[in-house]
Amino acid sequence: MKRLAAWCVVALLVTGVAAVGIWLVVRFQTAVTPVLLALLGAALLGPLYRRLVRMKVQQSLAAGLTCVAAVAVVGGAVYIVVSALIETGDQIIASLRQAASDLSRHFGAAGTSLDDLASNARELLGKFGGTAASGVISGLGVVSEMIAIAVLALLLIFFFLRDSDRAVGALRSVAPGEAGELVEAIGRRAFRGVEGFMRGTTFIALIDALCITLGLLILRVPGAVGLGALVFVGAYIPYLGAFISGAVAVLVALADRGFVIALWVLGVVLAVQVLEGHVLQPMIQSRTVHMHPAVVLLAITAGASLAGILGMLLAVPVTAAVFGAVRELRTRYGPGGDEPGAAGPSPGAAGAPGS
Repeated sequence: MKRLAAWCVVALLVTGVAAVGIWLVVRFQTAVTPVLLALLGAALLGPLYRRLVRMKVQQSLAAGLTCVAAVAVVGGAVYIVVSALIETGDQIIASLRQAASDLSRHFGAAGTSLDDLASNARELLGKFGGTAASGVISGLGVVSEMIAIAVLALLLIFFFLRDSDRAVGALRSVAPGEAGELVEAIGRRAFRGVEGFMRGTTFIALIDALCITLGLLILRVPGAVGLGALVFVGAYIPYLGAFISGAVAVLVALADRGFVIALWVLGVVLAVQVLEGHVLQPMIQSRTVHMHPAVVLLAITAGASLAGILGMLLAVPVTAAVFGAVRELRTRYGPGGDEPGAAGPSPGAAGAPGS
C-alpha cells in the first residue's frame, strides 16, 4: 500500500506539472508558436547548415545562407500551391458539387446535405470573411500577428542554427549536480527524433504528391496539380491528411470522369498509401522515429483539442521528441542499461562534430 501510495503521489505530481505546462503553452501561444516552428525549421535545415560549416563557411554566414535558402524554397512552394489552388479551386468546387448531387440521388438525405454544403460554399466563405473582416483593426491585427510570427520564427531559426553549441553548453549548465551529461543526451535524442520526423515527412510528402499528381494527370482528372498540392500539405498531418486529400481526389474524379475513373483514382490513392506504409515509412522513418499509428492518432486528437490546426501539425513532432527522450532513459536505466549515476554516455548521446 505504501508503494502504491507513493506511485499515486508521483503520478499526481507529474500530471499536475504537465497540466500547468500545457496551460502555459496555450496561454502564451503567440510567443510559443514561433519557438516551436523555429525548432521544426532548425531540425529540417540542420543538415544543410552542417554541410556548409564542413565546407569551412563561417557559422553566421552559413546560418544566413540556410535561412535565405529556406525562404526561397518555402516561398516558391507556397506560390506554386496557392497558384494551383486558385487556378483549379473553382473547378474542384464545381466537381465536388456535382459529386454531392450524384450522391444525393443515390443516398438521399446524406447526399442532399453535401449538396447544400457545396451549393452554399461561397455564401459561407463570404459570411466567414465578412465576420473576420468586420473590423479593420482586428483584420490588420491578425495579418500583422501572422507576419510577426513568421519573421520571429525565421530569426529564431538563424540563432538556433548558429548558436547550437552554446545552447548545448547552456543546457548542461542549468542541470543540477552531475545531471548535465544526462540532460544533454536526452536533448540530443529528442531533437534527433524531431529532425528525423521532419526530414522523413517532407520526403514522403513530396513522393506522395508526385505519384498522385502523375496518376491524376494520366487519368485526366481536372485540377490534378491543385489536388497534388493538397496531398503534399496534408501529408504533414499523418493519416488524417492523406484520408481527406484522397477523398477529395476521388470525389472530383467521380463528378467529372465517372464511376470507373473514380475507382481508378481510388486505386492510385490506395497504392500510394500502401507504398508509403510498407516501403517509405519503414525505409525513411523507422531508424529515427517509430510510433504506433494509435499513438499518432491520439497525439493528433489531443493537439487538435488544444490548439486546433496548429496543434495537429505540432502534435506528432512533439510526441516524437518525447519518445526520443524516453528511449534515451530506457537505454540508460532500463534492463541492460547503465545504472543510475554511471558516467558512461549512451550511444550517440553527445559530442559528435557538428551535431
